[in-house]
Amino acid sequence: MERHSLSSSDDEDDGEALIAQMETKAPPSPRVAGFEIRGIPGRVGRGLGSSKKCLIALCLPLLILAPFFFFNSGSLSRGVSAVSFGPRTENNQMLEGELRALYLLRNQHLGLLRLWNRTTAASTRSSSIVTSPPPPLVTNSNSTNSSQQIHHRSDSLLPSQPSISFEEFRSGLLEQIKLNQRVQSALLSTHRANPPNMSSEETGENLDDLLSSSGVLDVCRKLAKPSGRRTVEWKPKKNRFLFAICLSGQMSNHLICLHKHMFFAALLGRVLVLPSLKVDYHYERVIDVDHINKCLGEKVVISFEEFSEIMKNQMHIDRFICYVASPPCFVDEEHEKRLKGMGLSLSKLEAAWPEDAKLNQPKKRTVNDVRSRFSCNDKVLAIGDMFYADVEEEWIMQPGGPLAHKCETLIQPSRLIILTAQRFVQTFLGSNYIALHFRRHGFLQFCNIKSESCFFPIPQAAECILRVVEKANSPVIYLSTDAADSETNLLQSLVMSNGKVIPLVKRPGHNSVEKWDALLYRHHIGGDNQVEAMLDKTICAMSNVFIGSYGSTFTDDIFRLRKDWGSSSACDENLCHGERPNFIADKE
Repeated sequence: MERHSLSSSDDEDDGEALIAQMETKAPPSPRVAGFEIRGIPGRVGRGLGSSKKCLIALCLPLLILAPFFFFNSGSLSRGVSAVSFGPRTENNQMLEGELRALYLLRNQHLGLLRLWNRTTAASTRSSSIVTSPPPPLVTNSNSTNSSQQIHHRSDSLLPSQPSISFEEFRSGLLEQIKLNQRVQSALLSTHRANPPNMSSEETGENLDDLLSSSGVLDVCRKLAKPSGRRTVEWKPKKNRFLFAICLSGQMSNHLICLHKHMFFAALLGRVLVLPSLKVDYHYERVIDVDHINKCLGEKVVISFEEFSEIMKNQMHIDRFICYVASPPCFVDEEHEKRLKGMGLSLSKLEAAWPEDAKLNQPKKRTVNDVRSRFSCNDKVLAIGDMFYADVEEEWIMQPGGPLAHKCETLIQPSRLIILTAQRFVQTFLGSNYIALHFRRHGFLQFCNIKSESCFFPIPQAAECILRVVEKANSPVIYLSTDAADSETNLLQSLVMSNGKVIPLVKRPGHNSVEKWDALLYRHHIGGDNQVEAMLDKTICAMSNVFIGSYGSTFTDDIFRLRKDWGSSSACDENLCHGERPNFIADKE
């Protein structure tokens, strides 16, 4: 089986399958900036181990800049806080300038943090930084006098430099990090909300808390899960059912549809009936249905086969109320024929909100809207595809989901897939790896019709990946992609840090000699496209840091799993977040 089929099989068709999201407008990332300390960490790491001269070269510029930072921080903060904004439409240029400055400061902040972490390692090898002239070059015993003269002339030309203890250097560096964060906080105070991908912790309030006992700043630390959730109890009546129908896109879209069906079933007090594998995916192969019921403490989700036994093969959808008015429930003639072919009779389709038929997208709805329009005493209810339903989005998307349960998450990979992912990680990746979902198939067209394209040239993508590598300090990257070898080979040649190649590891095809995927083949689900796509998701969700593809529901599902499992890190982001492609082709 070709590798590109593994991940792409679970991604979405270009037109209907990808979620239309609000796009974040951010200034392009500059490549060179006066405040950035890019490239220094690699040199420092080598210099501290082999020579003190590199540290001298590093300290002097920082010491020169220190008075400027210390004496001008107050005026800078006052200058920023004193800016008064008029109507937003008249100050777009000023706002963009501030956000650009904030972006540069954040890059400087990350560079300083990396430098701090390297000085921690170096402090074990050297206790002080002492300026001294280089030793004389000696070629033979007769050259002693001449070398002493050269040494004397060098001493007379070099100004005397004070010795700087290593701890003084580290203290000054830490002050610069704190000052950088104060400037970021001042810039942020003029905006109602933080820019995307910047948590309050990253802007400086809790710097001391980020210092571990070893003195190392964990830039890509795990993010704590919120302490409380807004939940609803799912206590269904045993003889009332909600028949799930999911049609849009592929598996990732169907899981989102299924997630929303579970929410509706809880609100309406109904047992959820999974679709038959004759008209939909084989969900029991991919997700752990028993896990859902165990987490909720009762049978709330049943298979189509169980539903058929309960109904004594006299299956009928008593009420078909469409959440989506046009096309009604997303049920076309072909799908209707397939449902009837399983012995399921349908009632007439009716729209919950007929006026929505004139809209491009359904309106936002609330819990009260749902209960008022879909509550009924009919035994079997269907509401059609829910992928595009916009109901209590923040509630549904919170870590752990909207339902009260005793587990981390309800919809998760099957136990066989989780064990196989763990065995793959133990075999190929180890405990410290970055995962990259690099969606390419169909994205060139999909991204370029958006106002801001999300399809990046390979060299630009490599630069963005390397910035994450520098923060995460991981030796290997797991690559989940549908890209051709011509693209991934070029990407691999460009992903190098400090002269060392960072391997891009793709999941290999089945080989009976390798035992990491033996469980799947022993249970006769190896080679199934949807199983392998979920395996990719699971490996990505287990990583230290995850880089996703903006606009892909495959990526969205990985972010959901990471939030639910508590594996999200402060460095998680979509590829080239906040940037625009440096070249965009013309539209057709």
